[in-house]
This record gives sequence, structure tokens and C-alpha cells, in this order.
Amino acid sequence: MQTENNEKIENNERFADEYDVVVIGSGLAGMTAANILGRGGHKVLLLERHYKLGGLATWFRRGGGEHIFDVSLHGFPVGMIKSCRRYWNKEIADRIVQLPAIKFDNPQFSLTTTFNREDFTRLLVEKFGIAEETVKAFFDEARNQTHYDDQTTTTRELFDKFFPGRPDVVRLLMEPITYANGSTLEDPAITYGIVFSNFMSKGVFTFQGGTDLFIKMMRDELVKNGVDIATNAPVEKILVEDGKVVGVRVAAEPLTVESAEIGGRPKNKSTLAGKTIRARAVLSNGNLKGTIFDLVGREYFDADFIADAEATRLNNSSAQVYIALKKGETLDEEKCGDLLFTSVAPEFRADWLLSRNITSRTYSFYYPKTRPGTDRYYVVASSNANYDDWANLSPEEYEASKQDLIETTLDALDKYVPGIRDKVAYVEAATPKTFKDYTDHWGGASFGTKYEGLAVSRALASKVGGLFHAGSVGIIMSGWLGAVNYGVIAANDVDGFLVAGAEN
Repeated sequence: MQTENNEKIENNERFADEYDVVVIGSGLAGMTAANILGRGGHKVLLLERHYKLGGLATWFRRGGGEHIFDVSLHGFPVGMIKSCRRYWNKEIADRIVQLPAIKFDNPQFSLTTTFNREDFTRLLVEKFGIAEETVKAFFDEARNQTHYDDQTTTTRELFDKFFPGRPDVVRLLMEPITYANGSTLEDPAITYGIVFSNFMSKGVFTFQGGTDLFIKMMRDELVKNGVDIATNAPVEKILVEDGKVVGVRVAAEPLTVESAEIGGRPKNKSTLAGKTIRARAVLSNGNLKGTIFDLVGREYFDADFIADAEATRLNNSSAQVYIALKKGETLDEEKCGDLLFTSVAPEFRADWLLSRNITSRTYSFYYPKTRPGTDRYYVVASSNANYDDWANLSPEEYEASKQDLIETTLDALDKYVPGIRDKVAYVEAATPKTFKDYTDHWGGASFGTKYEGLAVSRALASKVGGLFHAGSVGIIMSGWLGAVNYGVIAANDVDGFLVAGAEN
């Protein structure tokens, strides 16, 4: 069975009644964990609530398939190559290529960089007048951050130590990371140091061929490794007996969402709809708080753990505008670059980045080289956003706000793509509500939780036997590479649990 996106609804019409492990959610962490466990010989079922795989690593088509948009800004560190080669396959890894032109344009500076340590050192010394030994000391301290360090030091304090009174330097070093994982100056310095150092290794990379091909290649690898996959199969409950998981219950009906939000979902029912699937272990790739409070239930955890889970802060969400240019229209690669961080705000402030009165946008420019085989050009404009700013609007206010998001984005983009309104073939907006509807993440969180969520996520298995979690938590596990690597960690935990159980 196929969807309009040529996405196979299910790869196995005859599912088993019991599995070694059920993975809930097919984000990159969930798929990676499922692939490793399947390759290791475990009997794995991957359940996805949507009609296609990928989580926020996804795409959509419009105009009868004429236009294809990648959701979000898919730039990640060079470590993605190694992780994909080791935990997926060489073919996926070989398609990861560098984005060489990262641009900044704001009232404090305008520049182009390859976004690696050597080029940032050059810029900080030559353009910003920072002593080279100070730059070296900063990079070394950021790179040497570990989970065992003092986590009370904030990113603001880290910058104050090396660059006091230099808000321009803070903006250069901080603004892209805030876009990448939602971190702020008040978060622990470790959340900045680890992510920044990963990017500084070799720069920013992406997958050549588009997210649709990326997920297709992953799905093919999952099938090859014996993983059963069911889409349109939302899990409504993780089943617990005597302090350990025993399986999951799949909802009787597929989810429905207004077509105006995410293009709707096919009404096809999974053959697992309404069924209970037994399992020795369950790994949730869903939102951490949703996993604990919705899928499991607070009654299965001790009071201290529930207090920690309740205190875990959600990270922010996103608002995006997807723009397709008319056939024959092009983008000036020299002027636009690959990623363009723009702002009209006088300085960097995380609260301004989240404001409905948008002052900062990041543009991801898609050229034919990004998706070989097409001659079309696309732009995805992204800004960080608060779910509450959108969730309580009336339908009329909501549609008007979405249209305003589109209009103000086109106005801002005209500086870099002159005459953009005359070049547009199609435009559409997504809001935090869209992300909530698509993923079921609490608060439409596109970056999971703040740092304290990592400890809560890691503690799940000690509270309920056989229960594991992998996903965007703790800021450092966010983004494509963070999600893949957390999937690896979780898969190793599940494998250890299953092997120990078999031996006993």
C-alpha cells in the first residue's frame, strides 16, 4: 500500500503477537535504535503514528507533487558521517556533504564563514580584534566540556570569562547554536560547549538528495535487518505489570489532523489498530513528558521521579515558512549562501528570538545540487517560537497570524532575493501548533527538553523494568546527530537488558 509520497504504509501485513522490543516513534533516535537492535538479532517492531517515517526529519509535497520541501533546517556536524556509516550503511554516509557558505547579517556584523574552528579563529582575531591566545583558550575550554564538569556554570558565564563586554562576539558564537538546539545563555555551559565544538570540528553538513531519499534509504535498511514497521499506528498506552513493561496497546483509529495544518493523513488503518502487542522491552522515541505521563502513567513511578519529571522544562518550538520559486527562477548562491542567519535586533537575546514579533530568521537555501535531478530552487525560513503564543488563538486569529508570518517573511527575504514576491510559485507556513499536531510533542517542542531532561530520560529503566527512552532531551541530544547518537546509546541499553534477561 502506498501514499502520495510513495511511502509504504506497512512492510509486514502479518505482524507477530510478541516482540523482543517495541519502538514507539520513528524519529532518527527511534529508527537508529530499531536498526541496531534488528541488526543484532532482536525481534523488533517499529510503530509510527504518522503515515510516514522520520519524525521531524521529514518532508512534504505540494502542488500535486511538483514541490517538495524539507521540514526544518537540516545542517549537522561532520560526526553524522561516522555515525551513519557505523550504524546505518556506507551509502547513506557517502551522501553527506558540506555546506561551505554560512552567512550572518545583522546590525553588528555581516560575514561569510565555513563555520569551523580555523575560520572562526581567523574571524575573531582579524574582524573582531580578539587576541589569538584568548580564542584558543575559549575553544579548548568549550571542547573539553563533559557531563562530569560543574554544571552550574552557565553559557553566559563562559562568554563573560573570555569575551567580557563583547555582545557582538557572543552573537556570532551563540546565535547559530540557539537556532540549532534552542539553548540560551542561562543554560549550563556544557549544553553549548559540546554542540558548538561538534560543529567547529569541520563545519556544517547536510544530506545530498533530500530528506525523502534519506528516510527511504533508512527504511530500506530497517527492512533488510528484519525490523517490522507499522505506520498509522499511534500507541495509546505502554502496558506495565508488576513494575515492568509487558507491551503496548495501539489506538483503534488512526489520528486525523486538519488538512490545513500538515496536509492531512490517509485514513488507512494499520492492521495493528486496537491490538495489544506483547514485548519484553519498550523504547519510546516520543516526547519525554508525554511518555511518562500519557503513555505510561504517573502511578507507575515513585514520587521523587515524578517531581523531577514535572520540573523538567520543555524546550522551545519553531515557526517556518516554505517557499518554492517558479520554474526558471533561480537564487544567487554568492549572495544567499547555504545557511543565512539574519536579524534586525540590535544584539543577541534569546527572548527576542522567541517573540511573535520576529526580528531574527534563519534561511536555508535549497539549490538543484541539494536534491540532484531537480532544477527547482526552494527557501525554508525558520524562527524559534513559543507554543503558547499560537495555541490559544481563535481559528480566525490563527489563520491571520499564519498569513502575517508569510507576508513578513517575504518582506524580509526581499533583501536577499530581490523581487521575491514575483518569483514565488508556492508558499506555506508551519507554526508550533503544526509541530504539536504532527509529533504529539508537548508544547510542540522541536528541541525536546532542557538539560535536566537527560537525567530523567536515562533513569526510566531503573523505575520501570524494560522501559527506555531516546529522543531530543537535554539540548545536547537534539538535532540529527544528537538524536542518532542517543538512539545508539538507548539501543545498547535495551540490548543489555534483553541479553541479561535471556541469560537469567
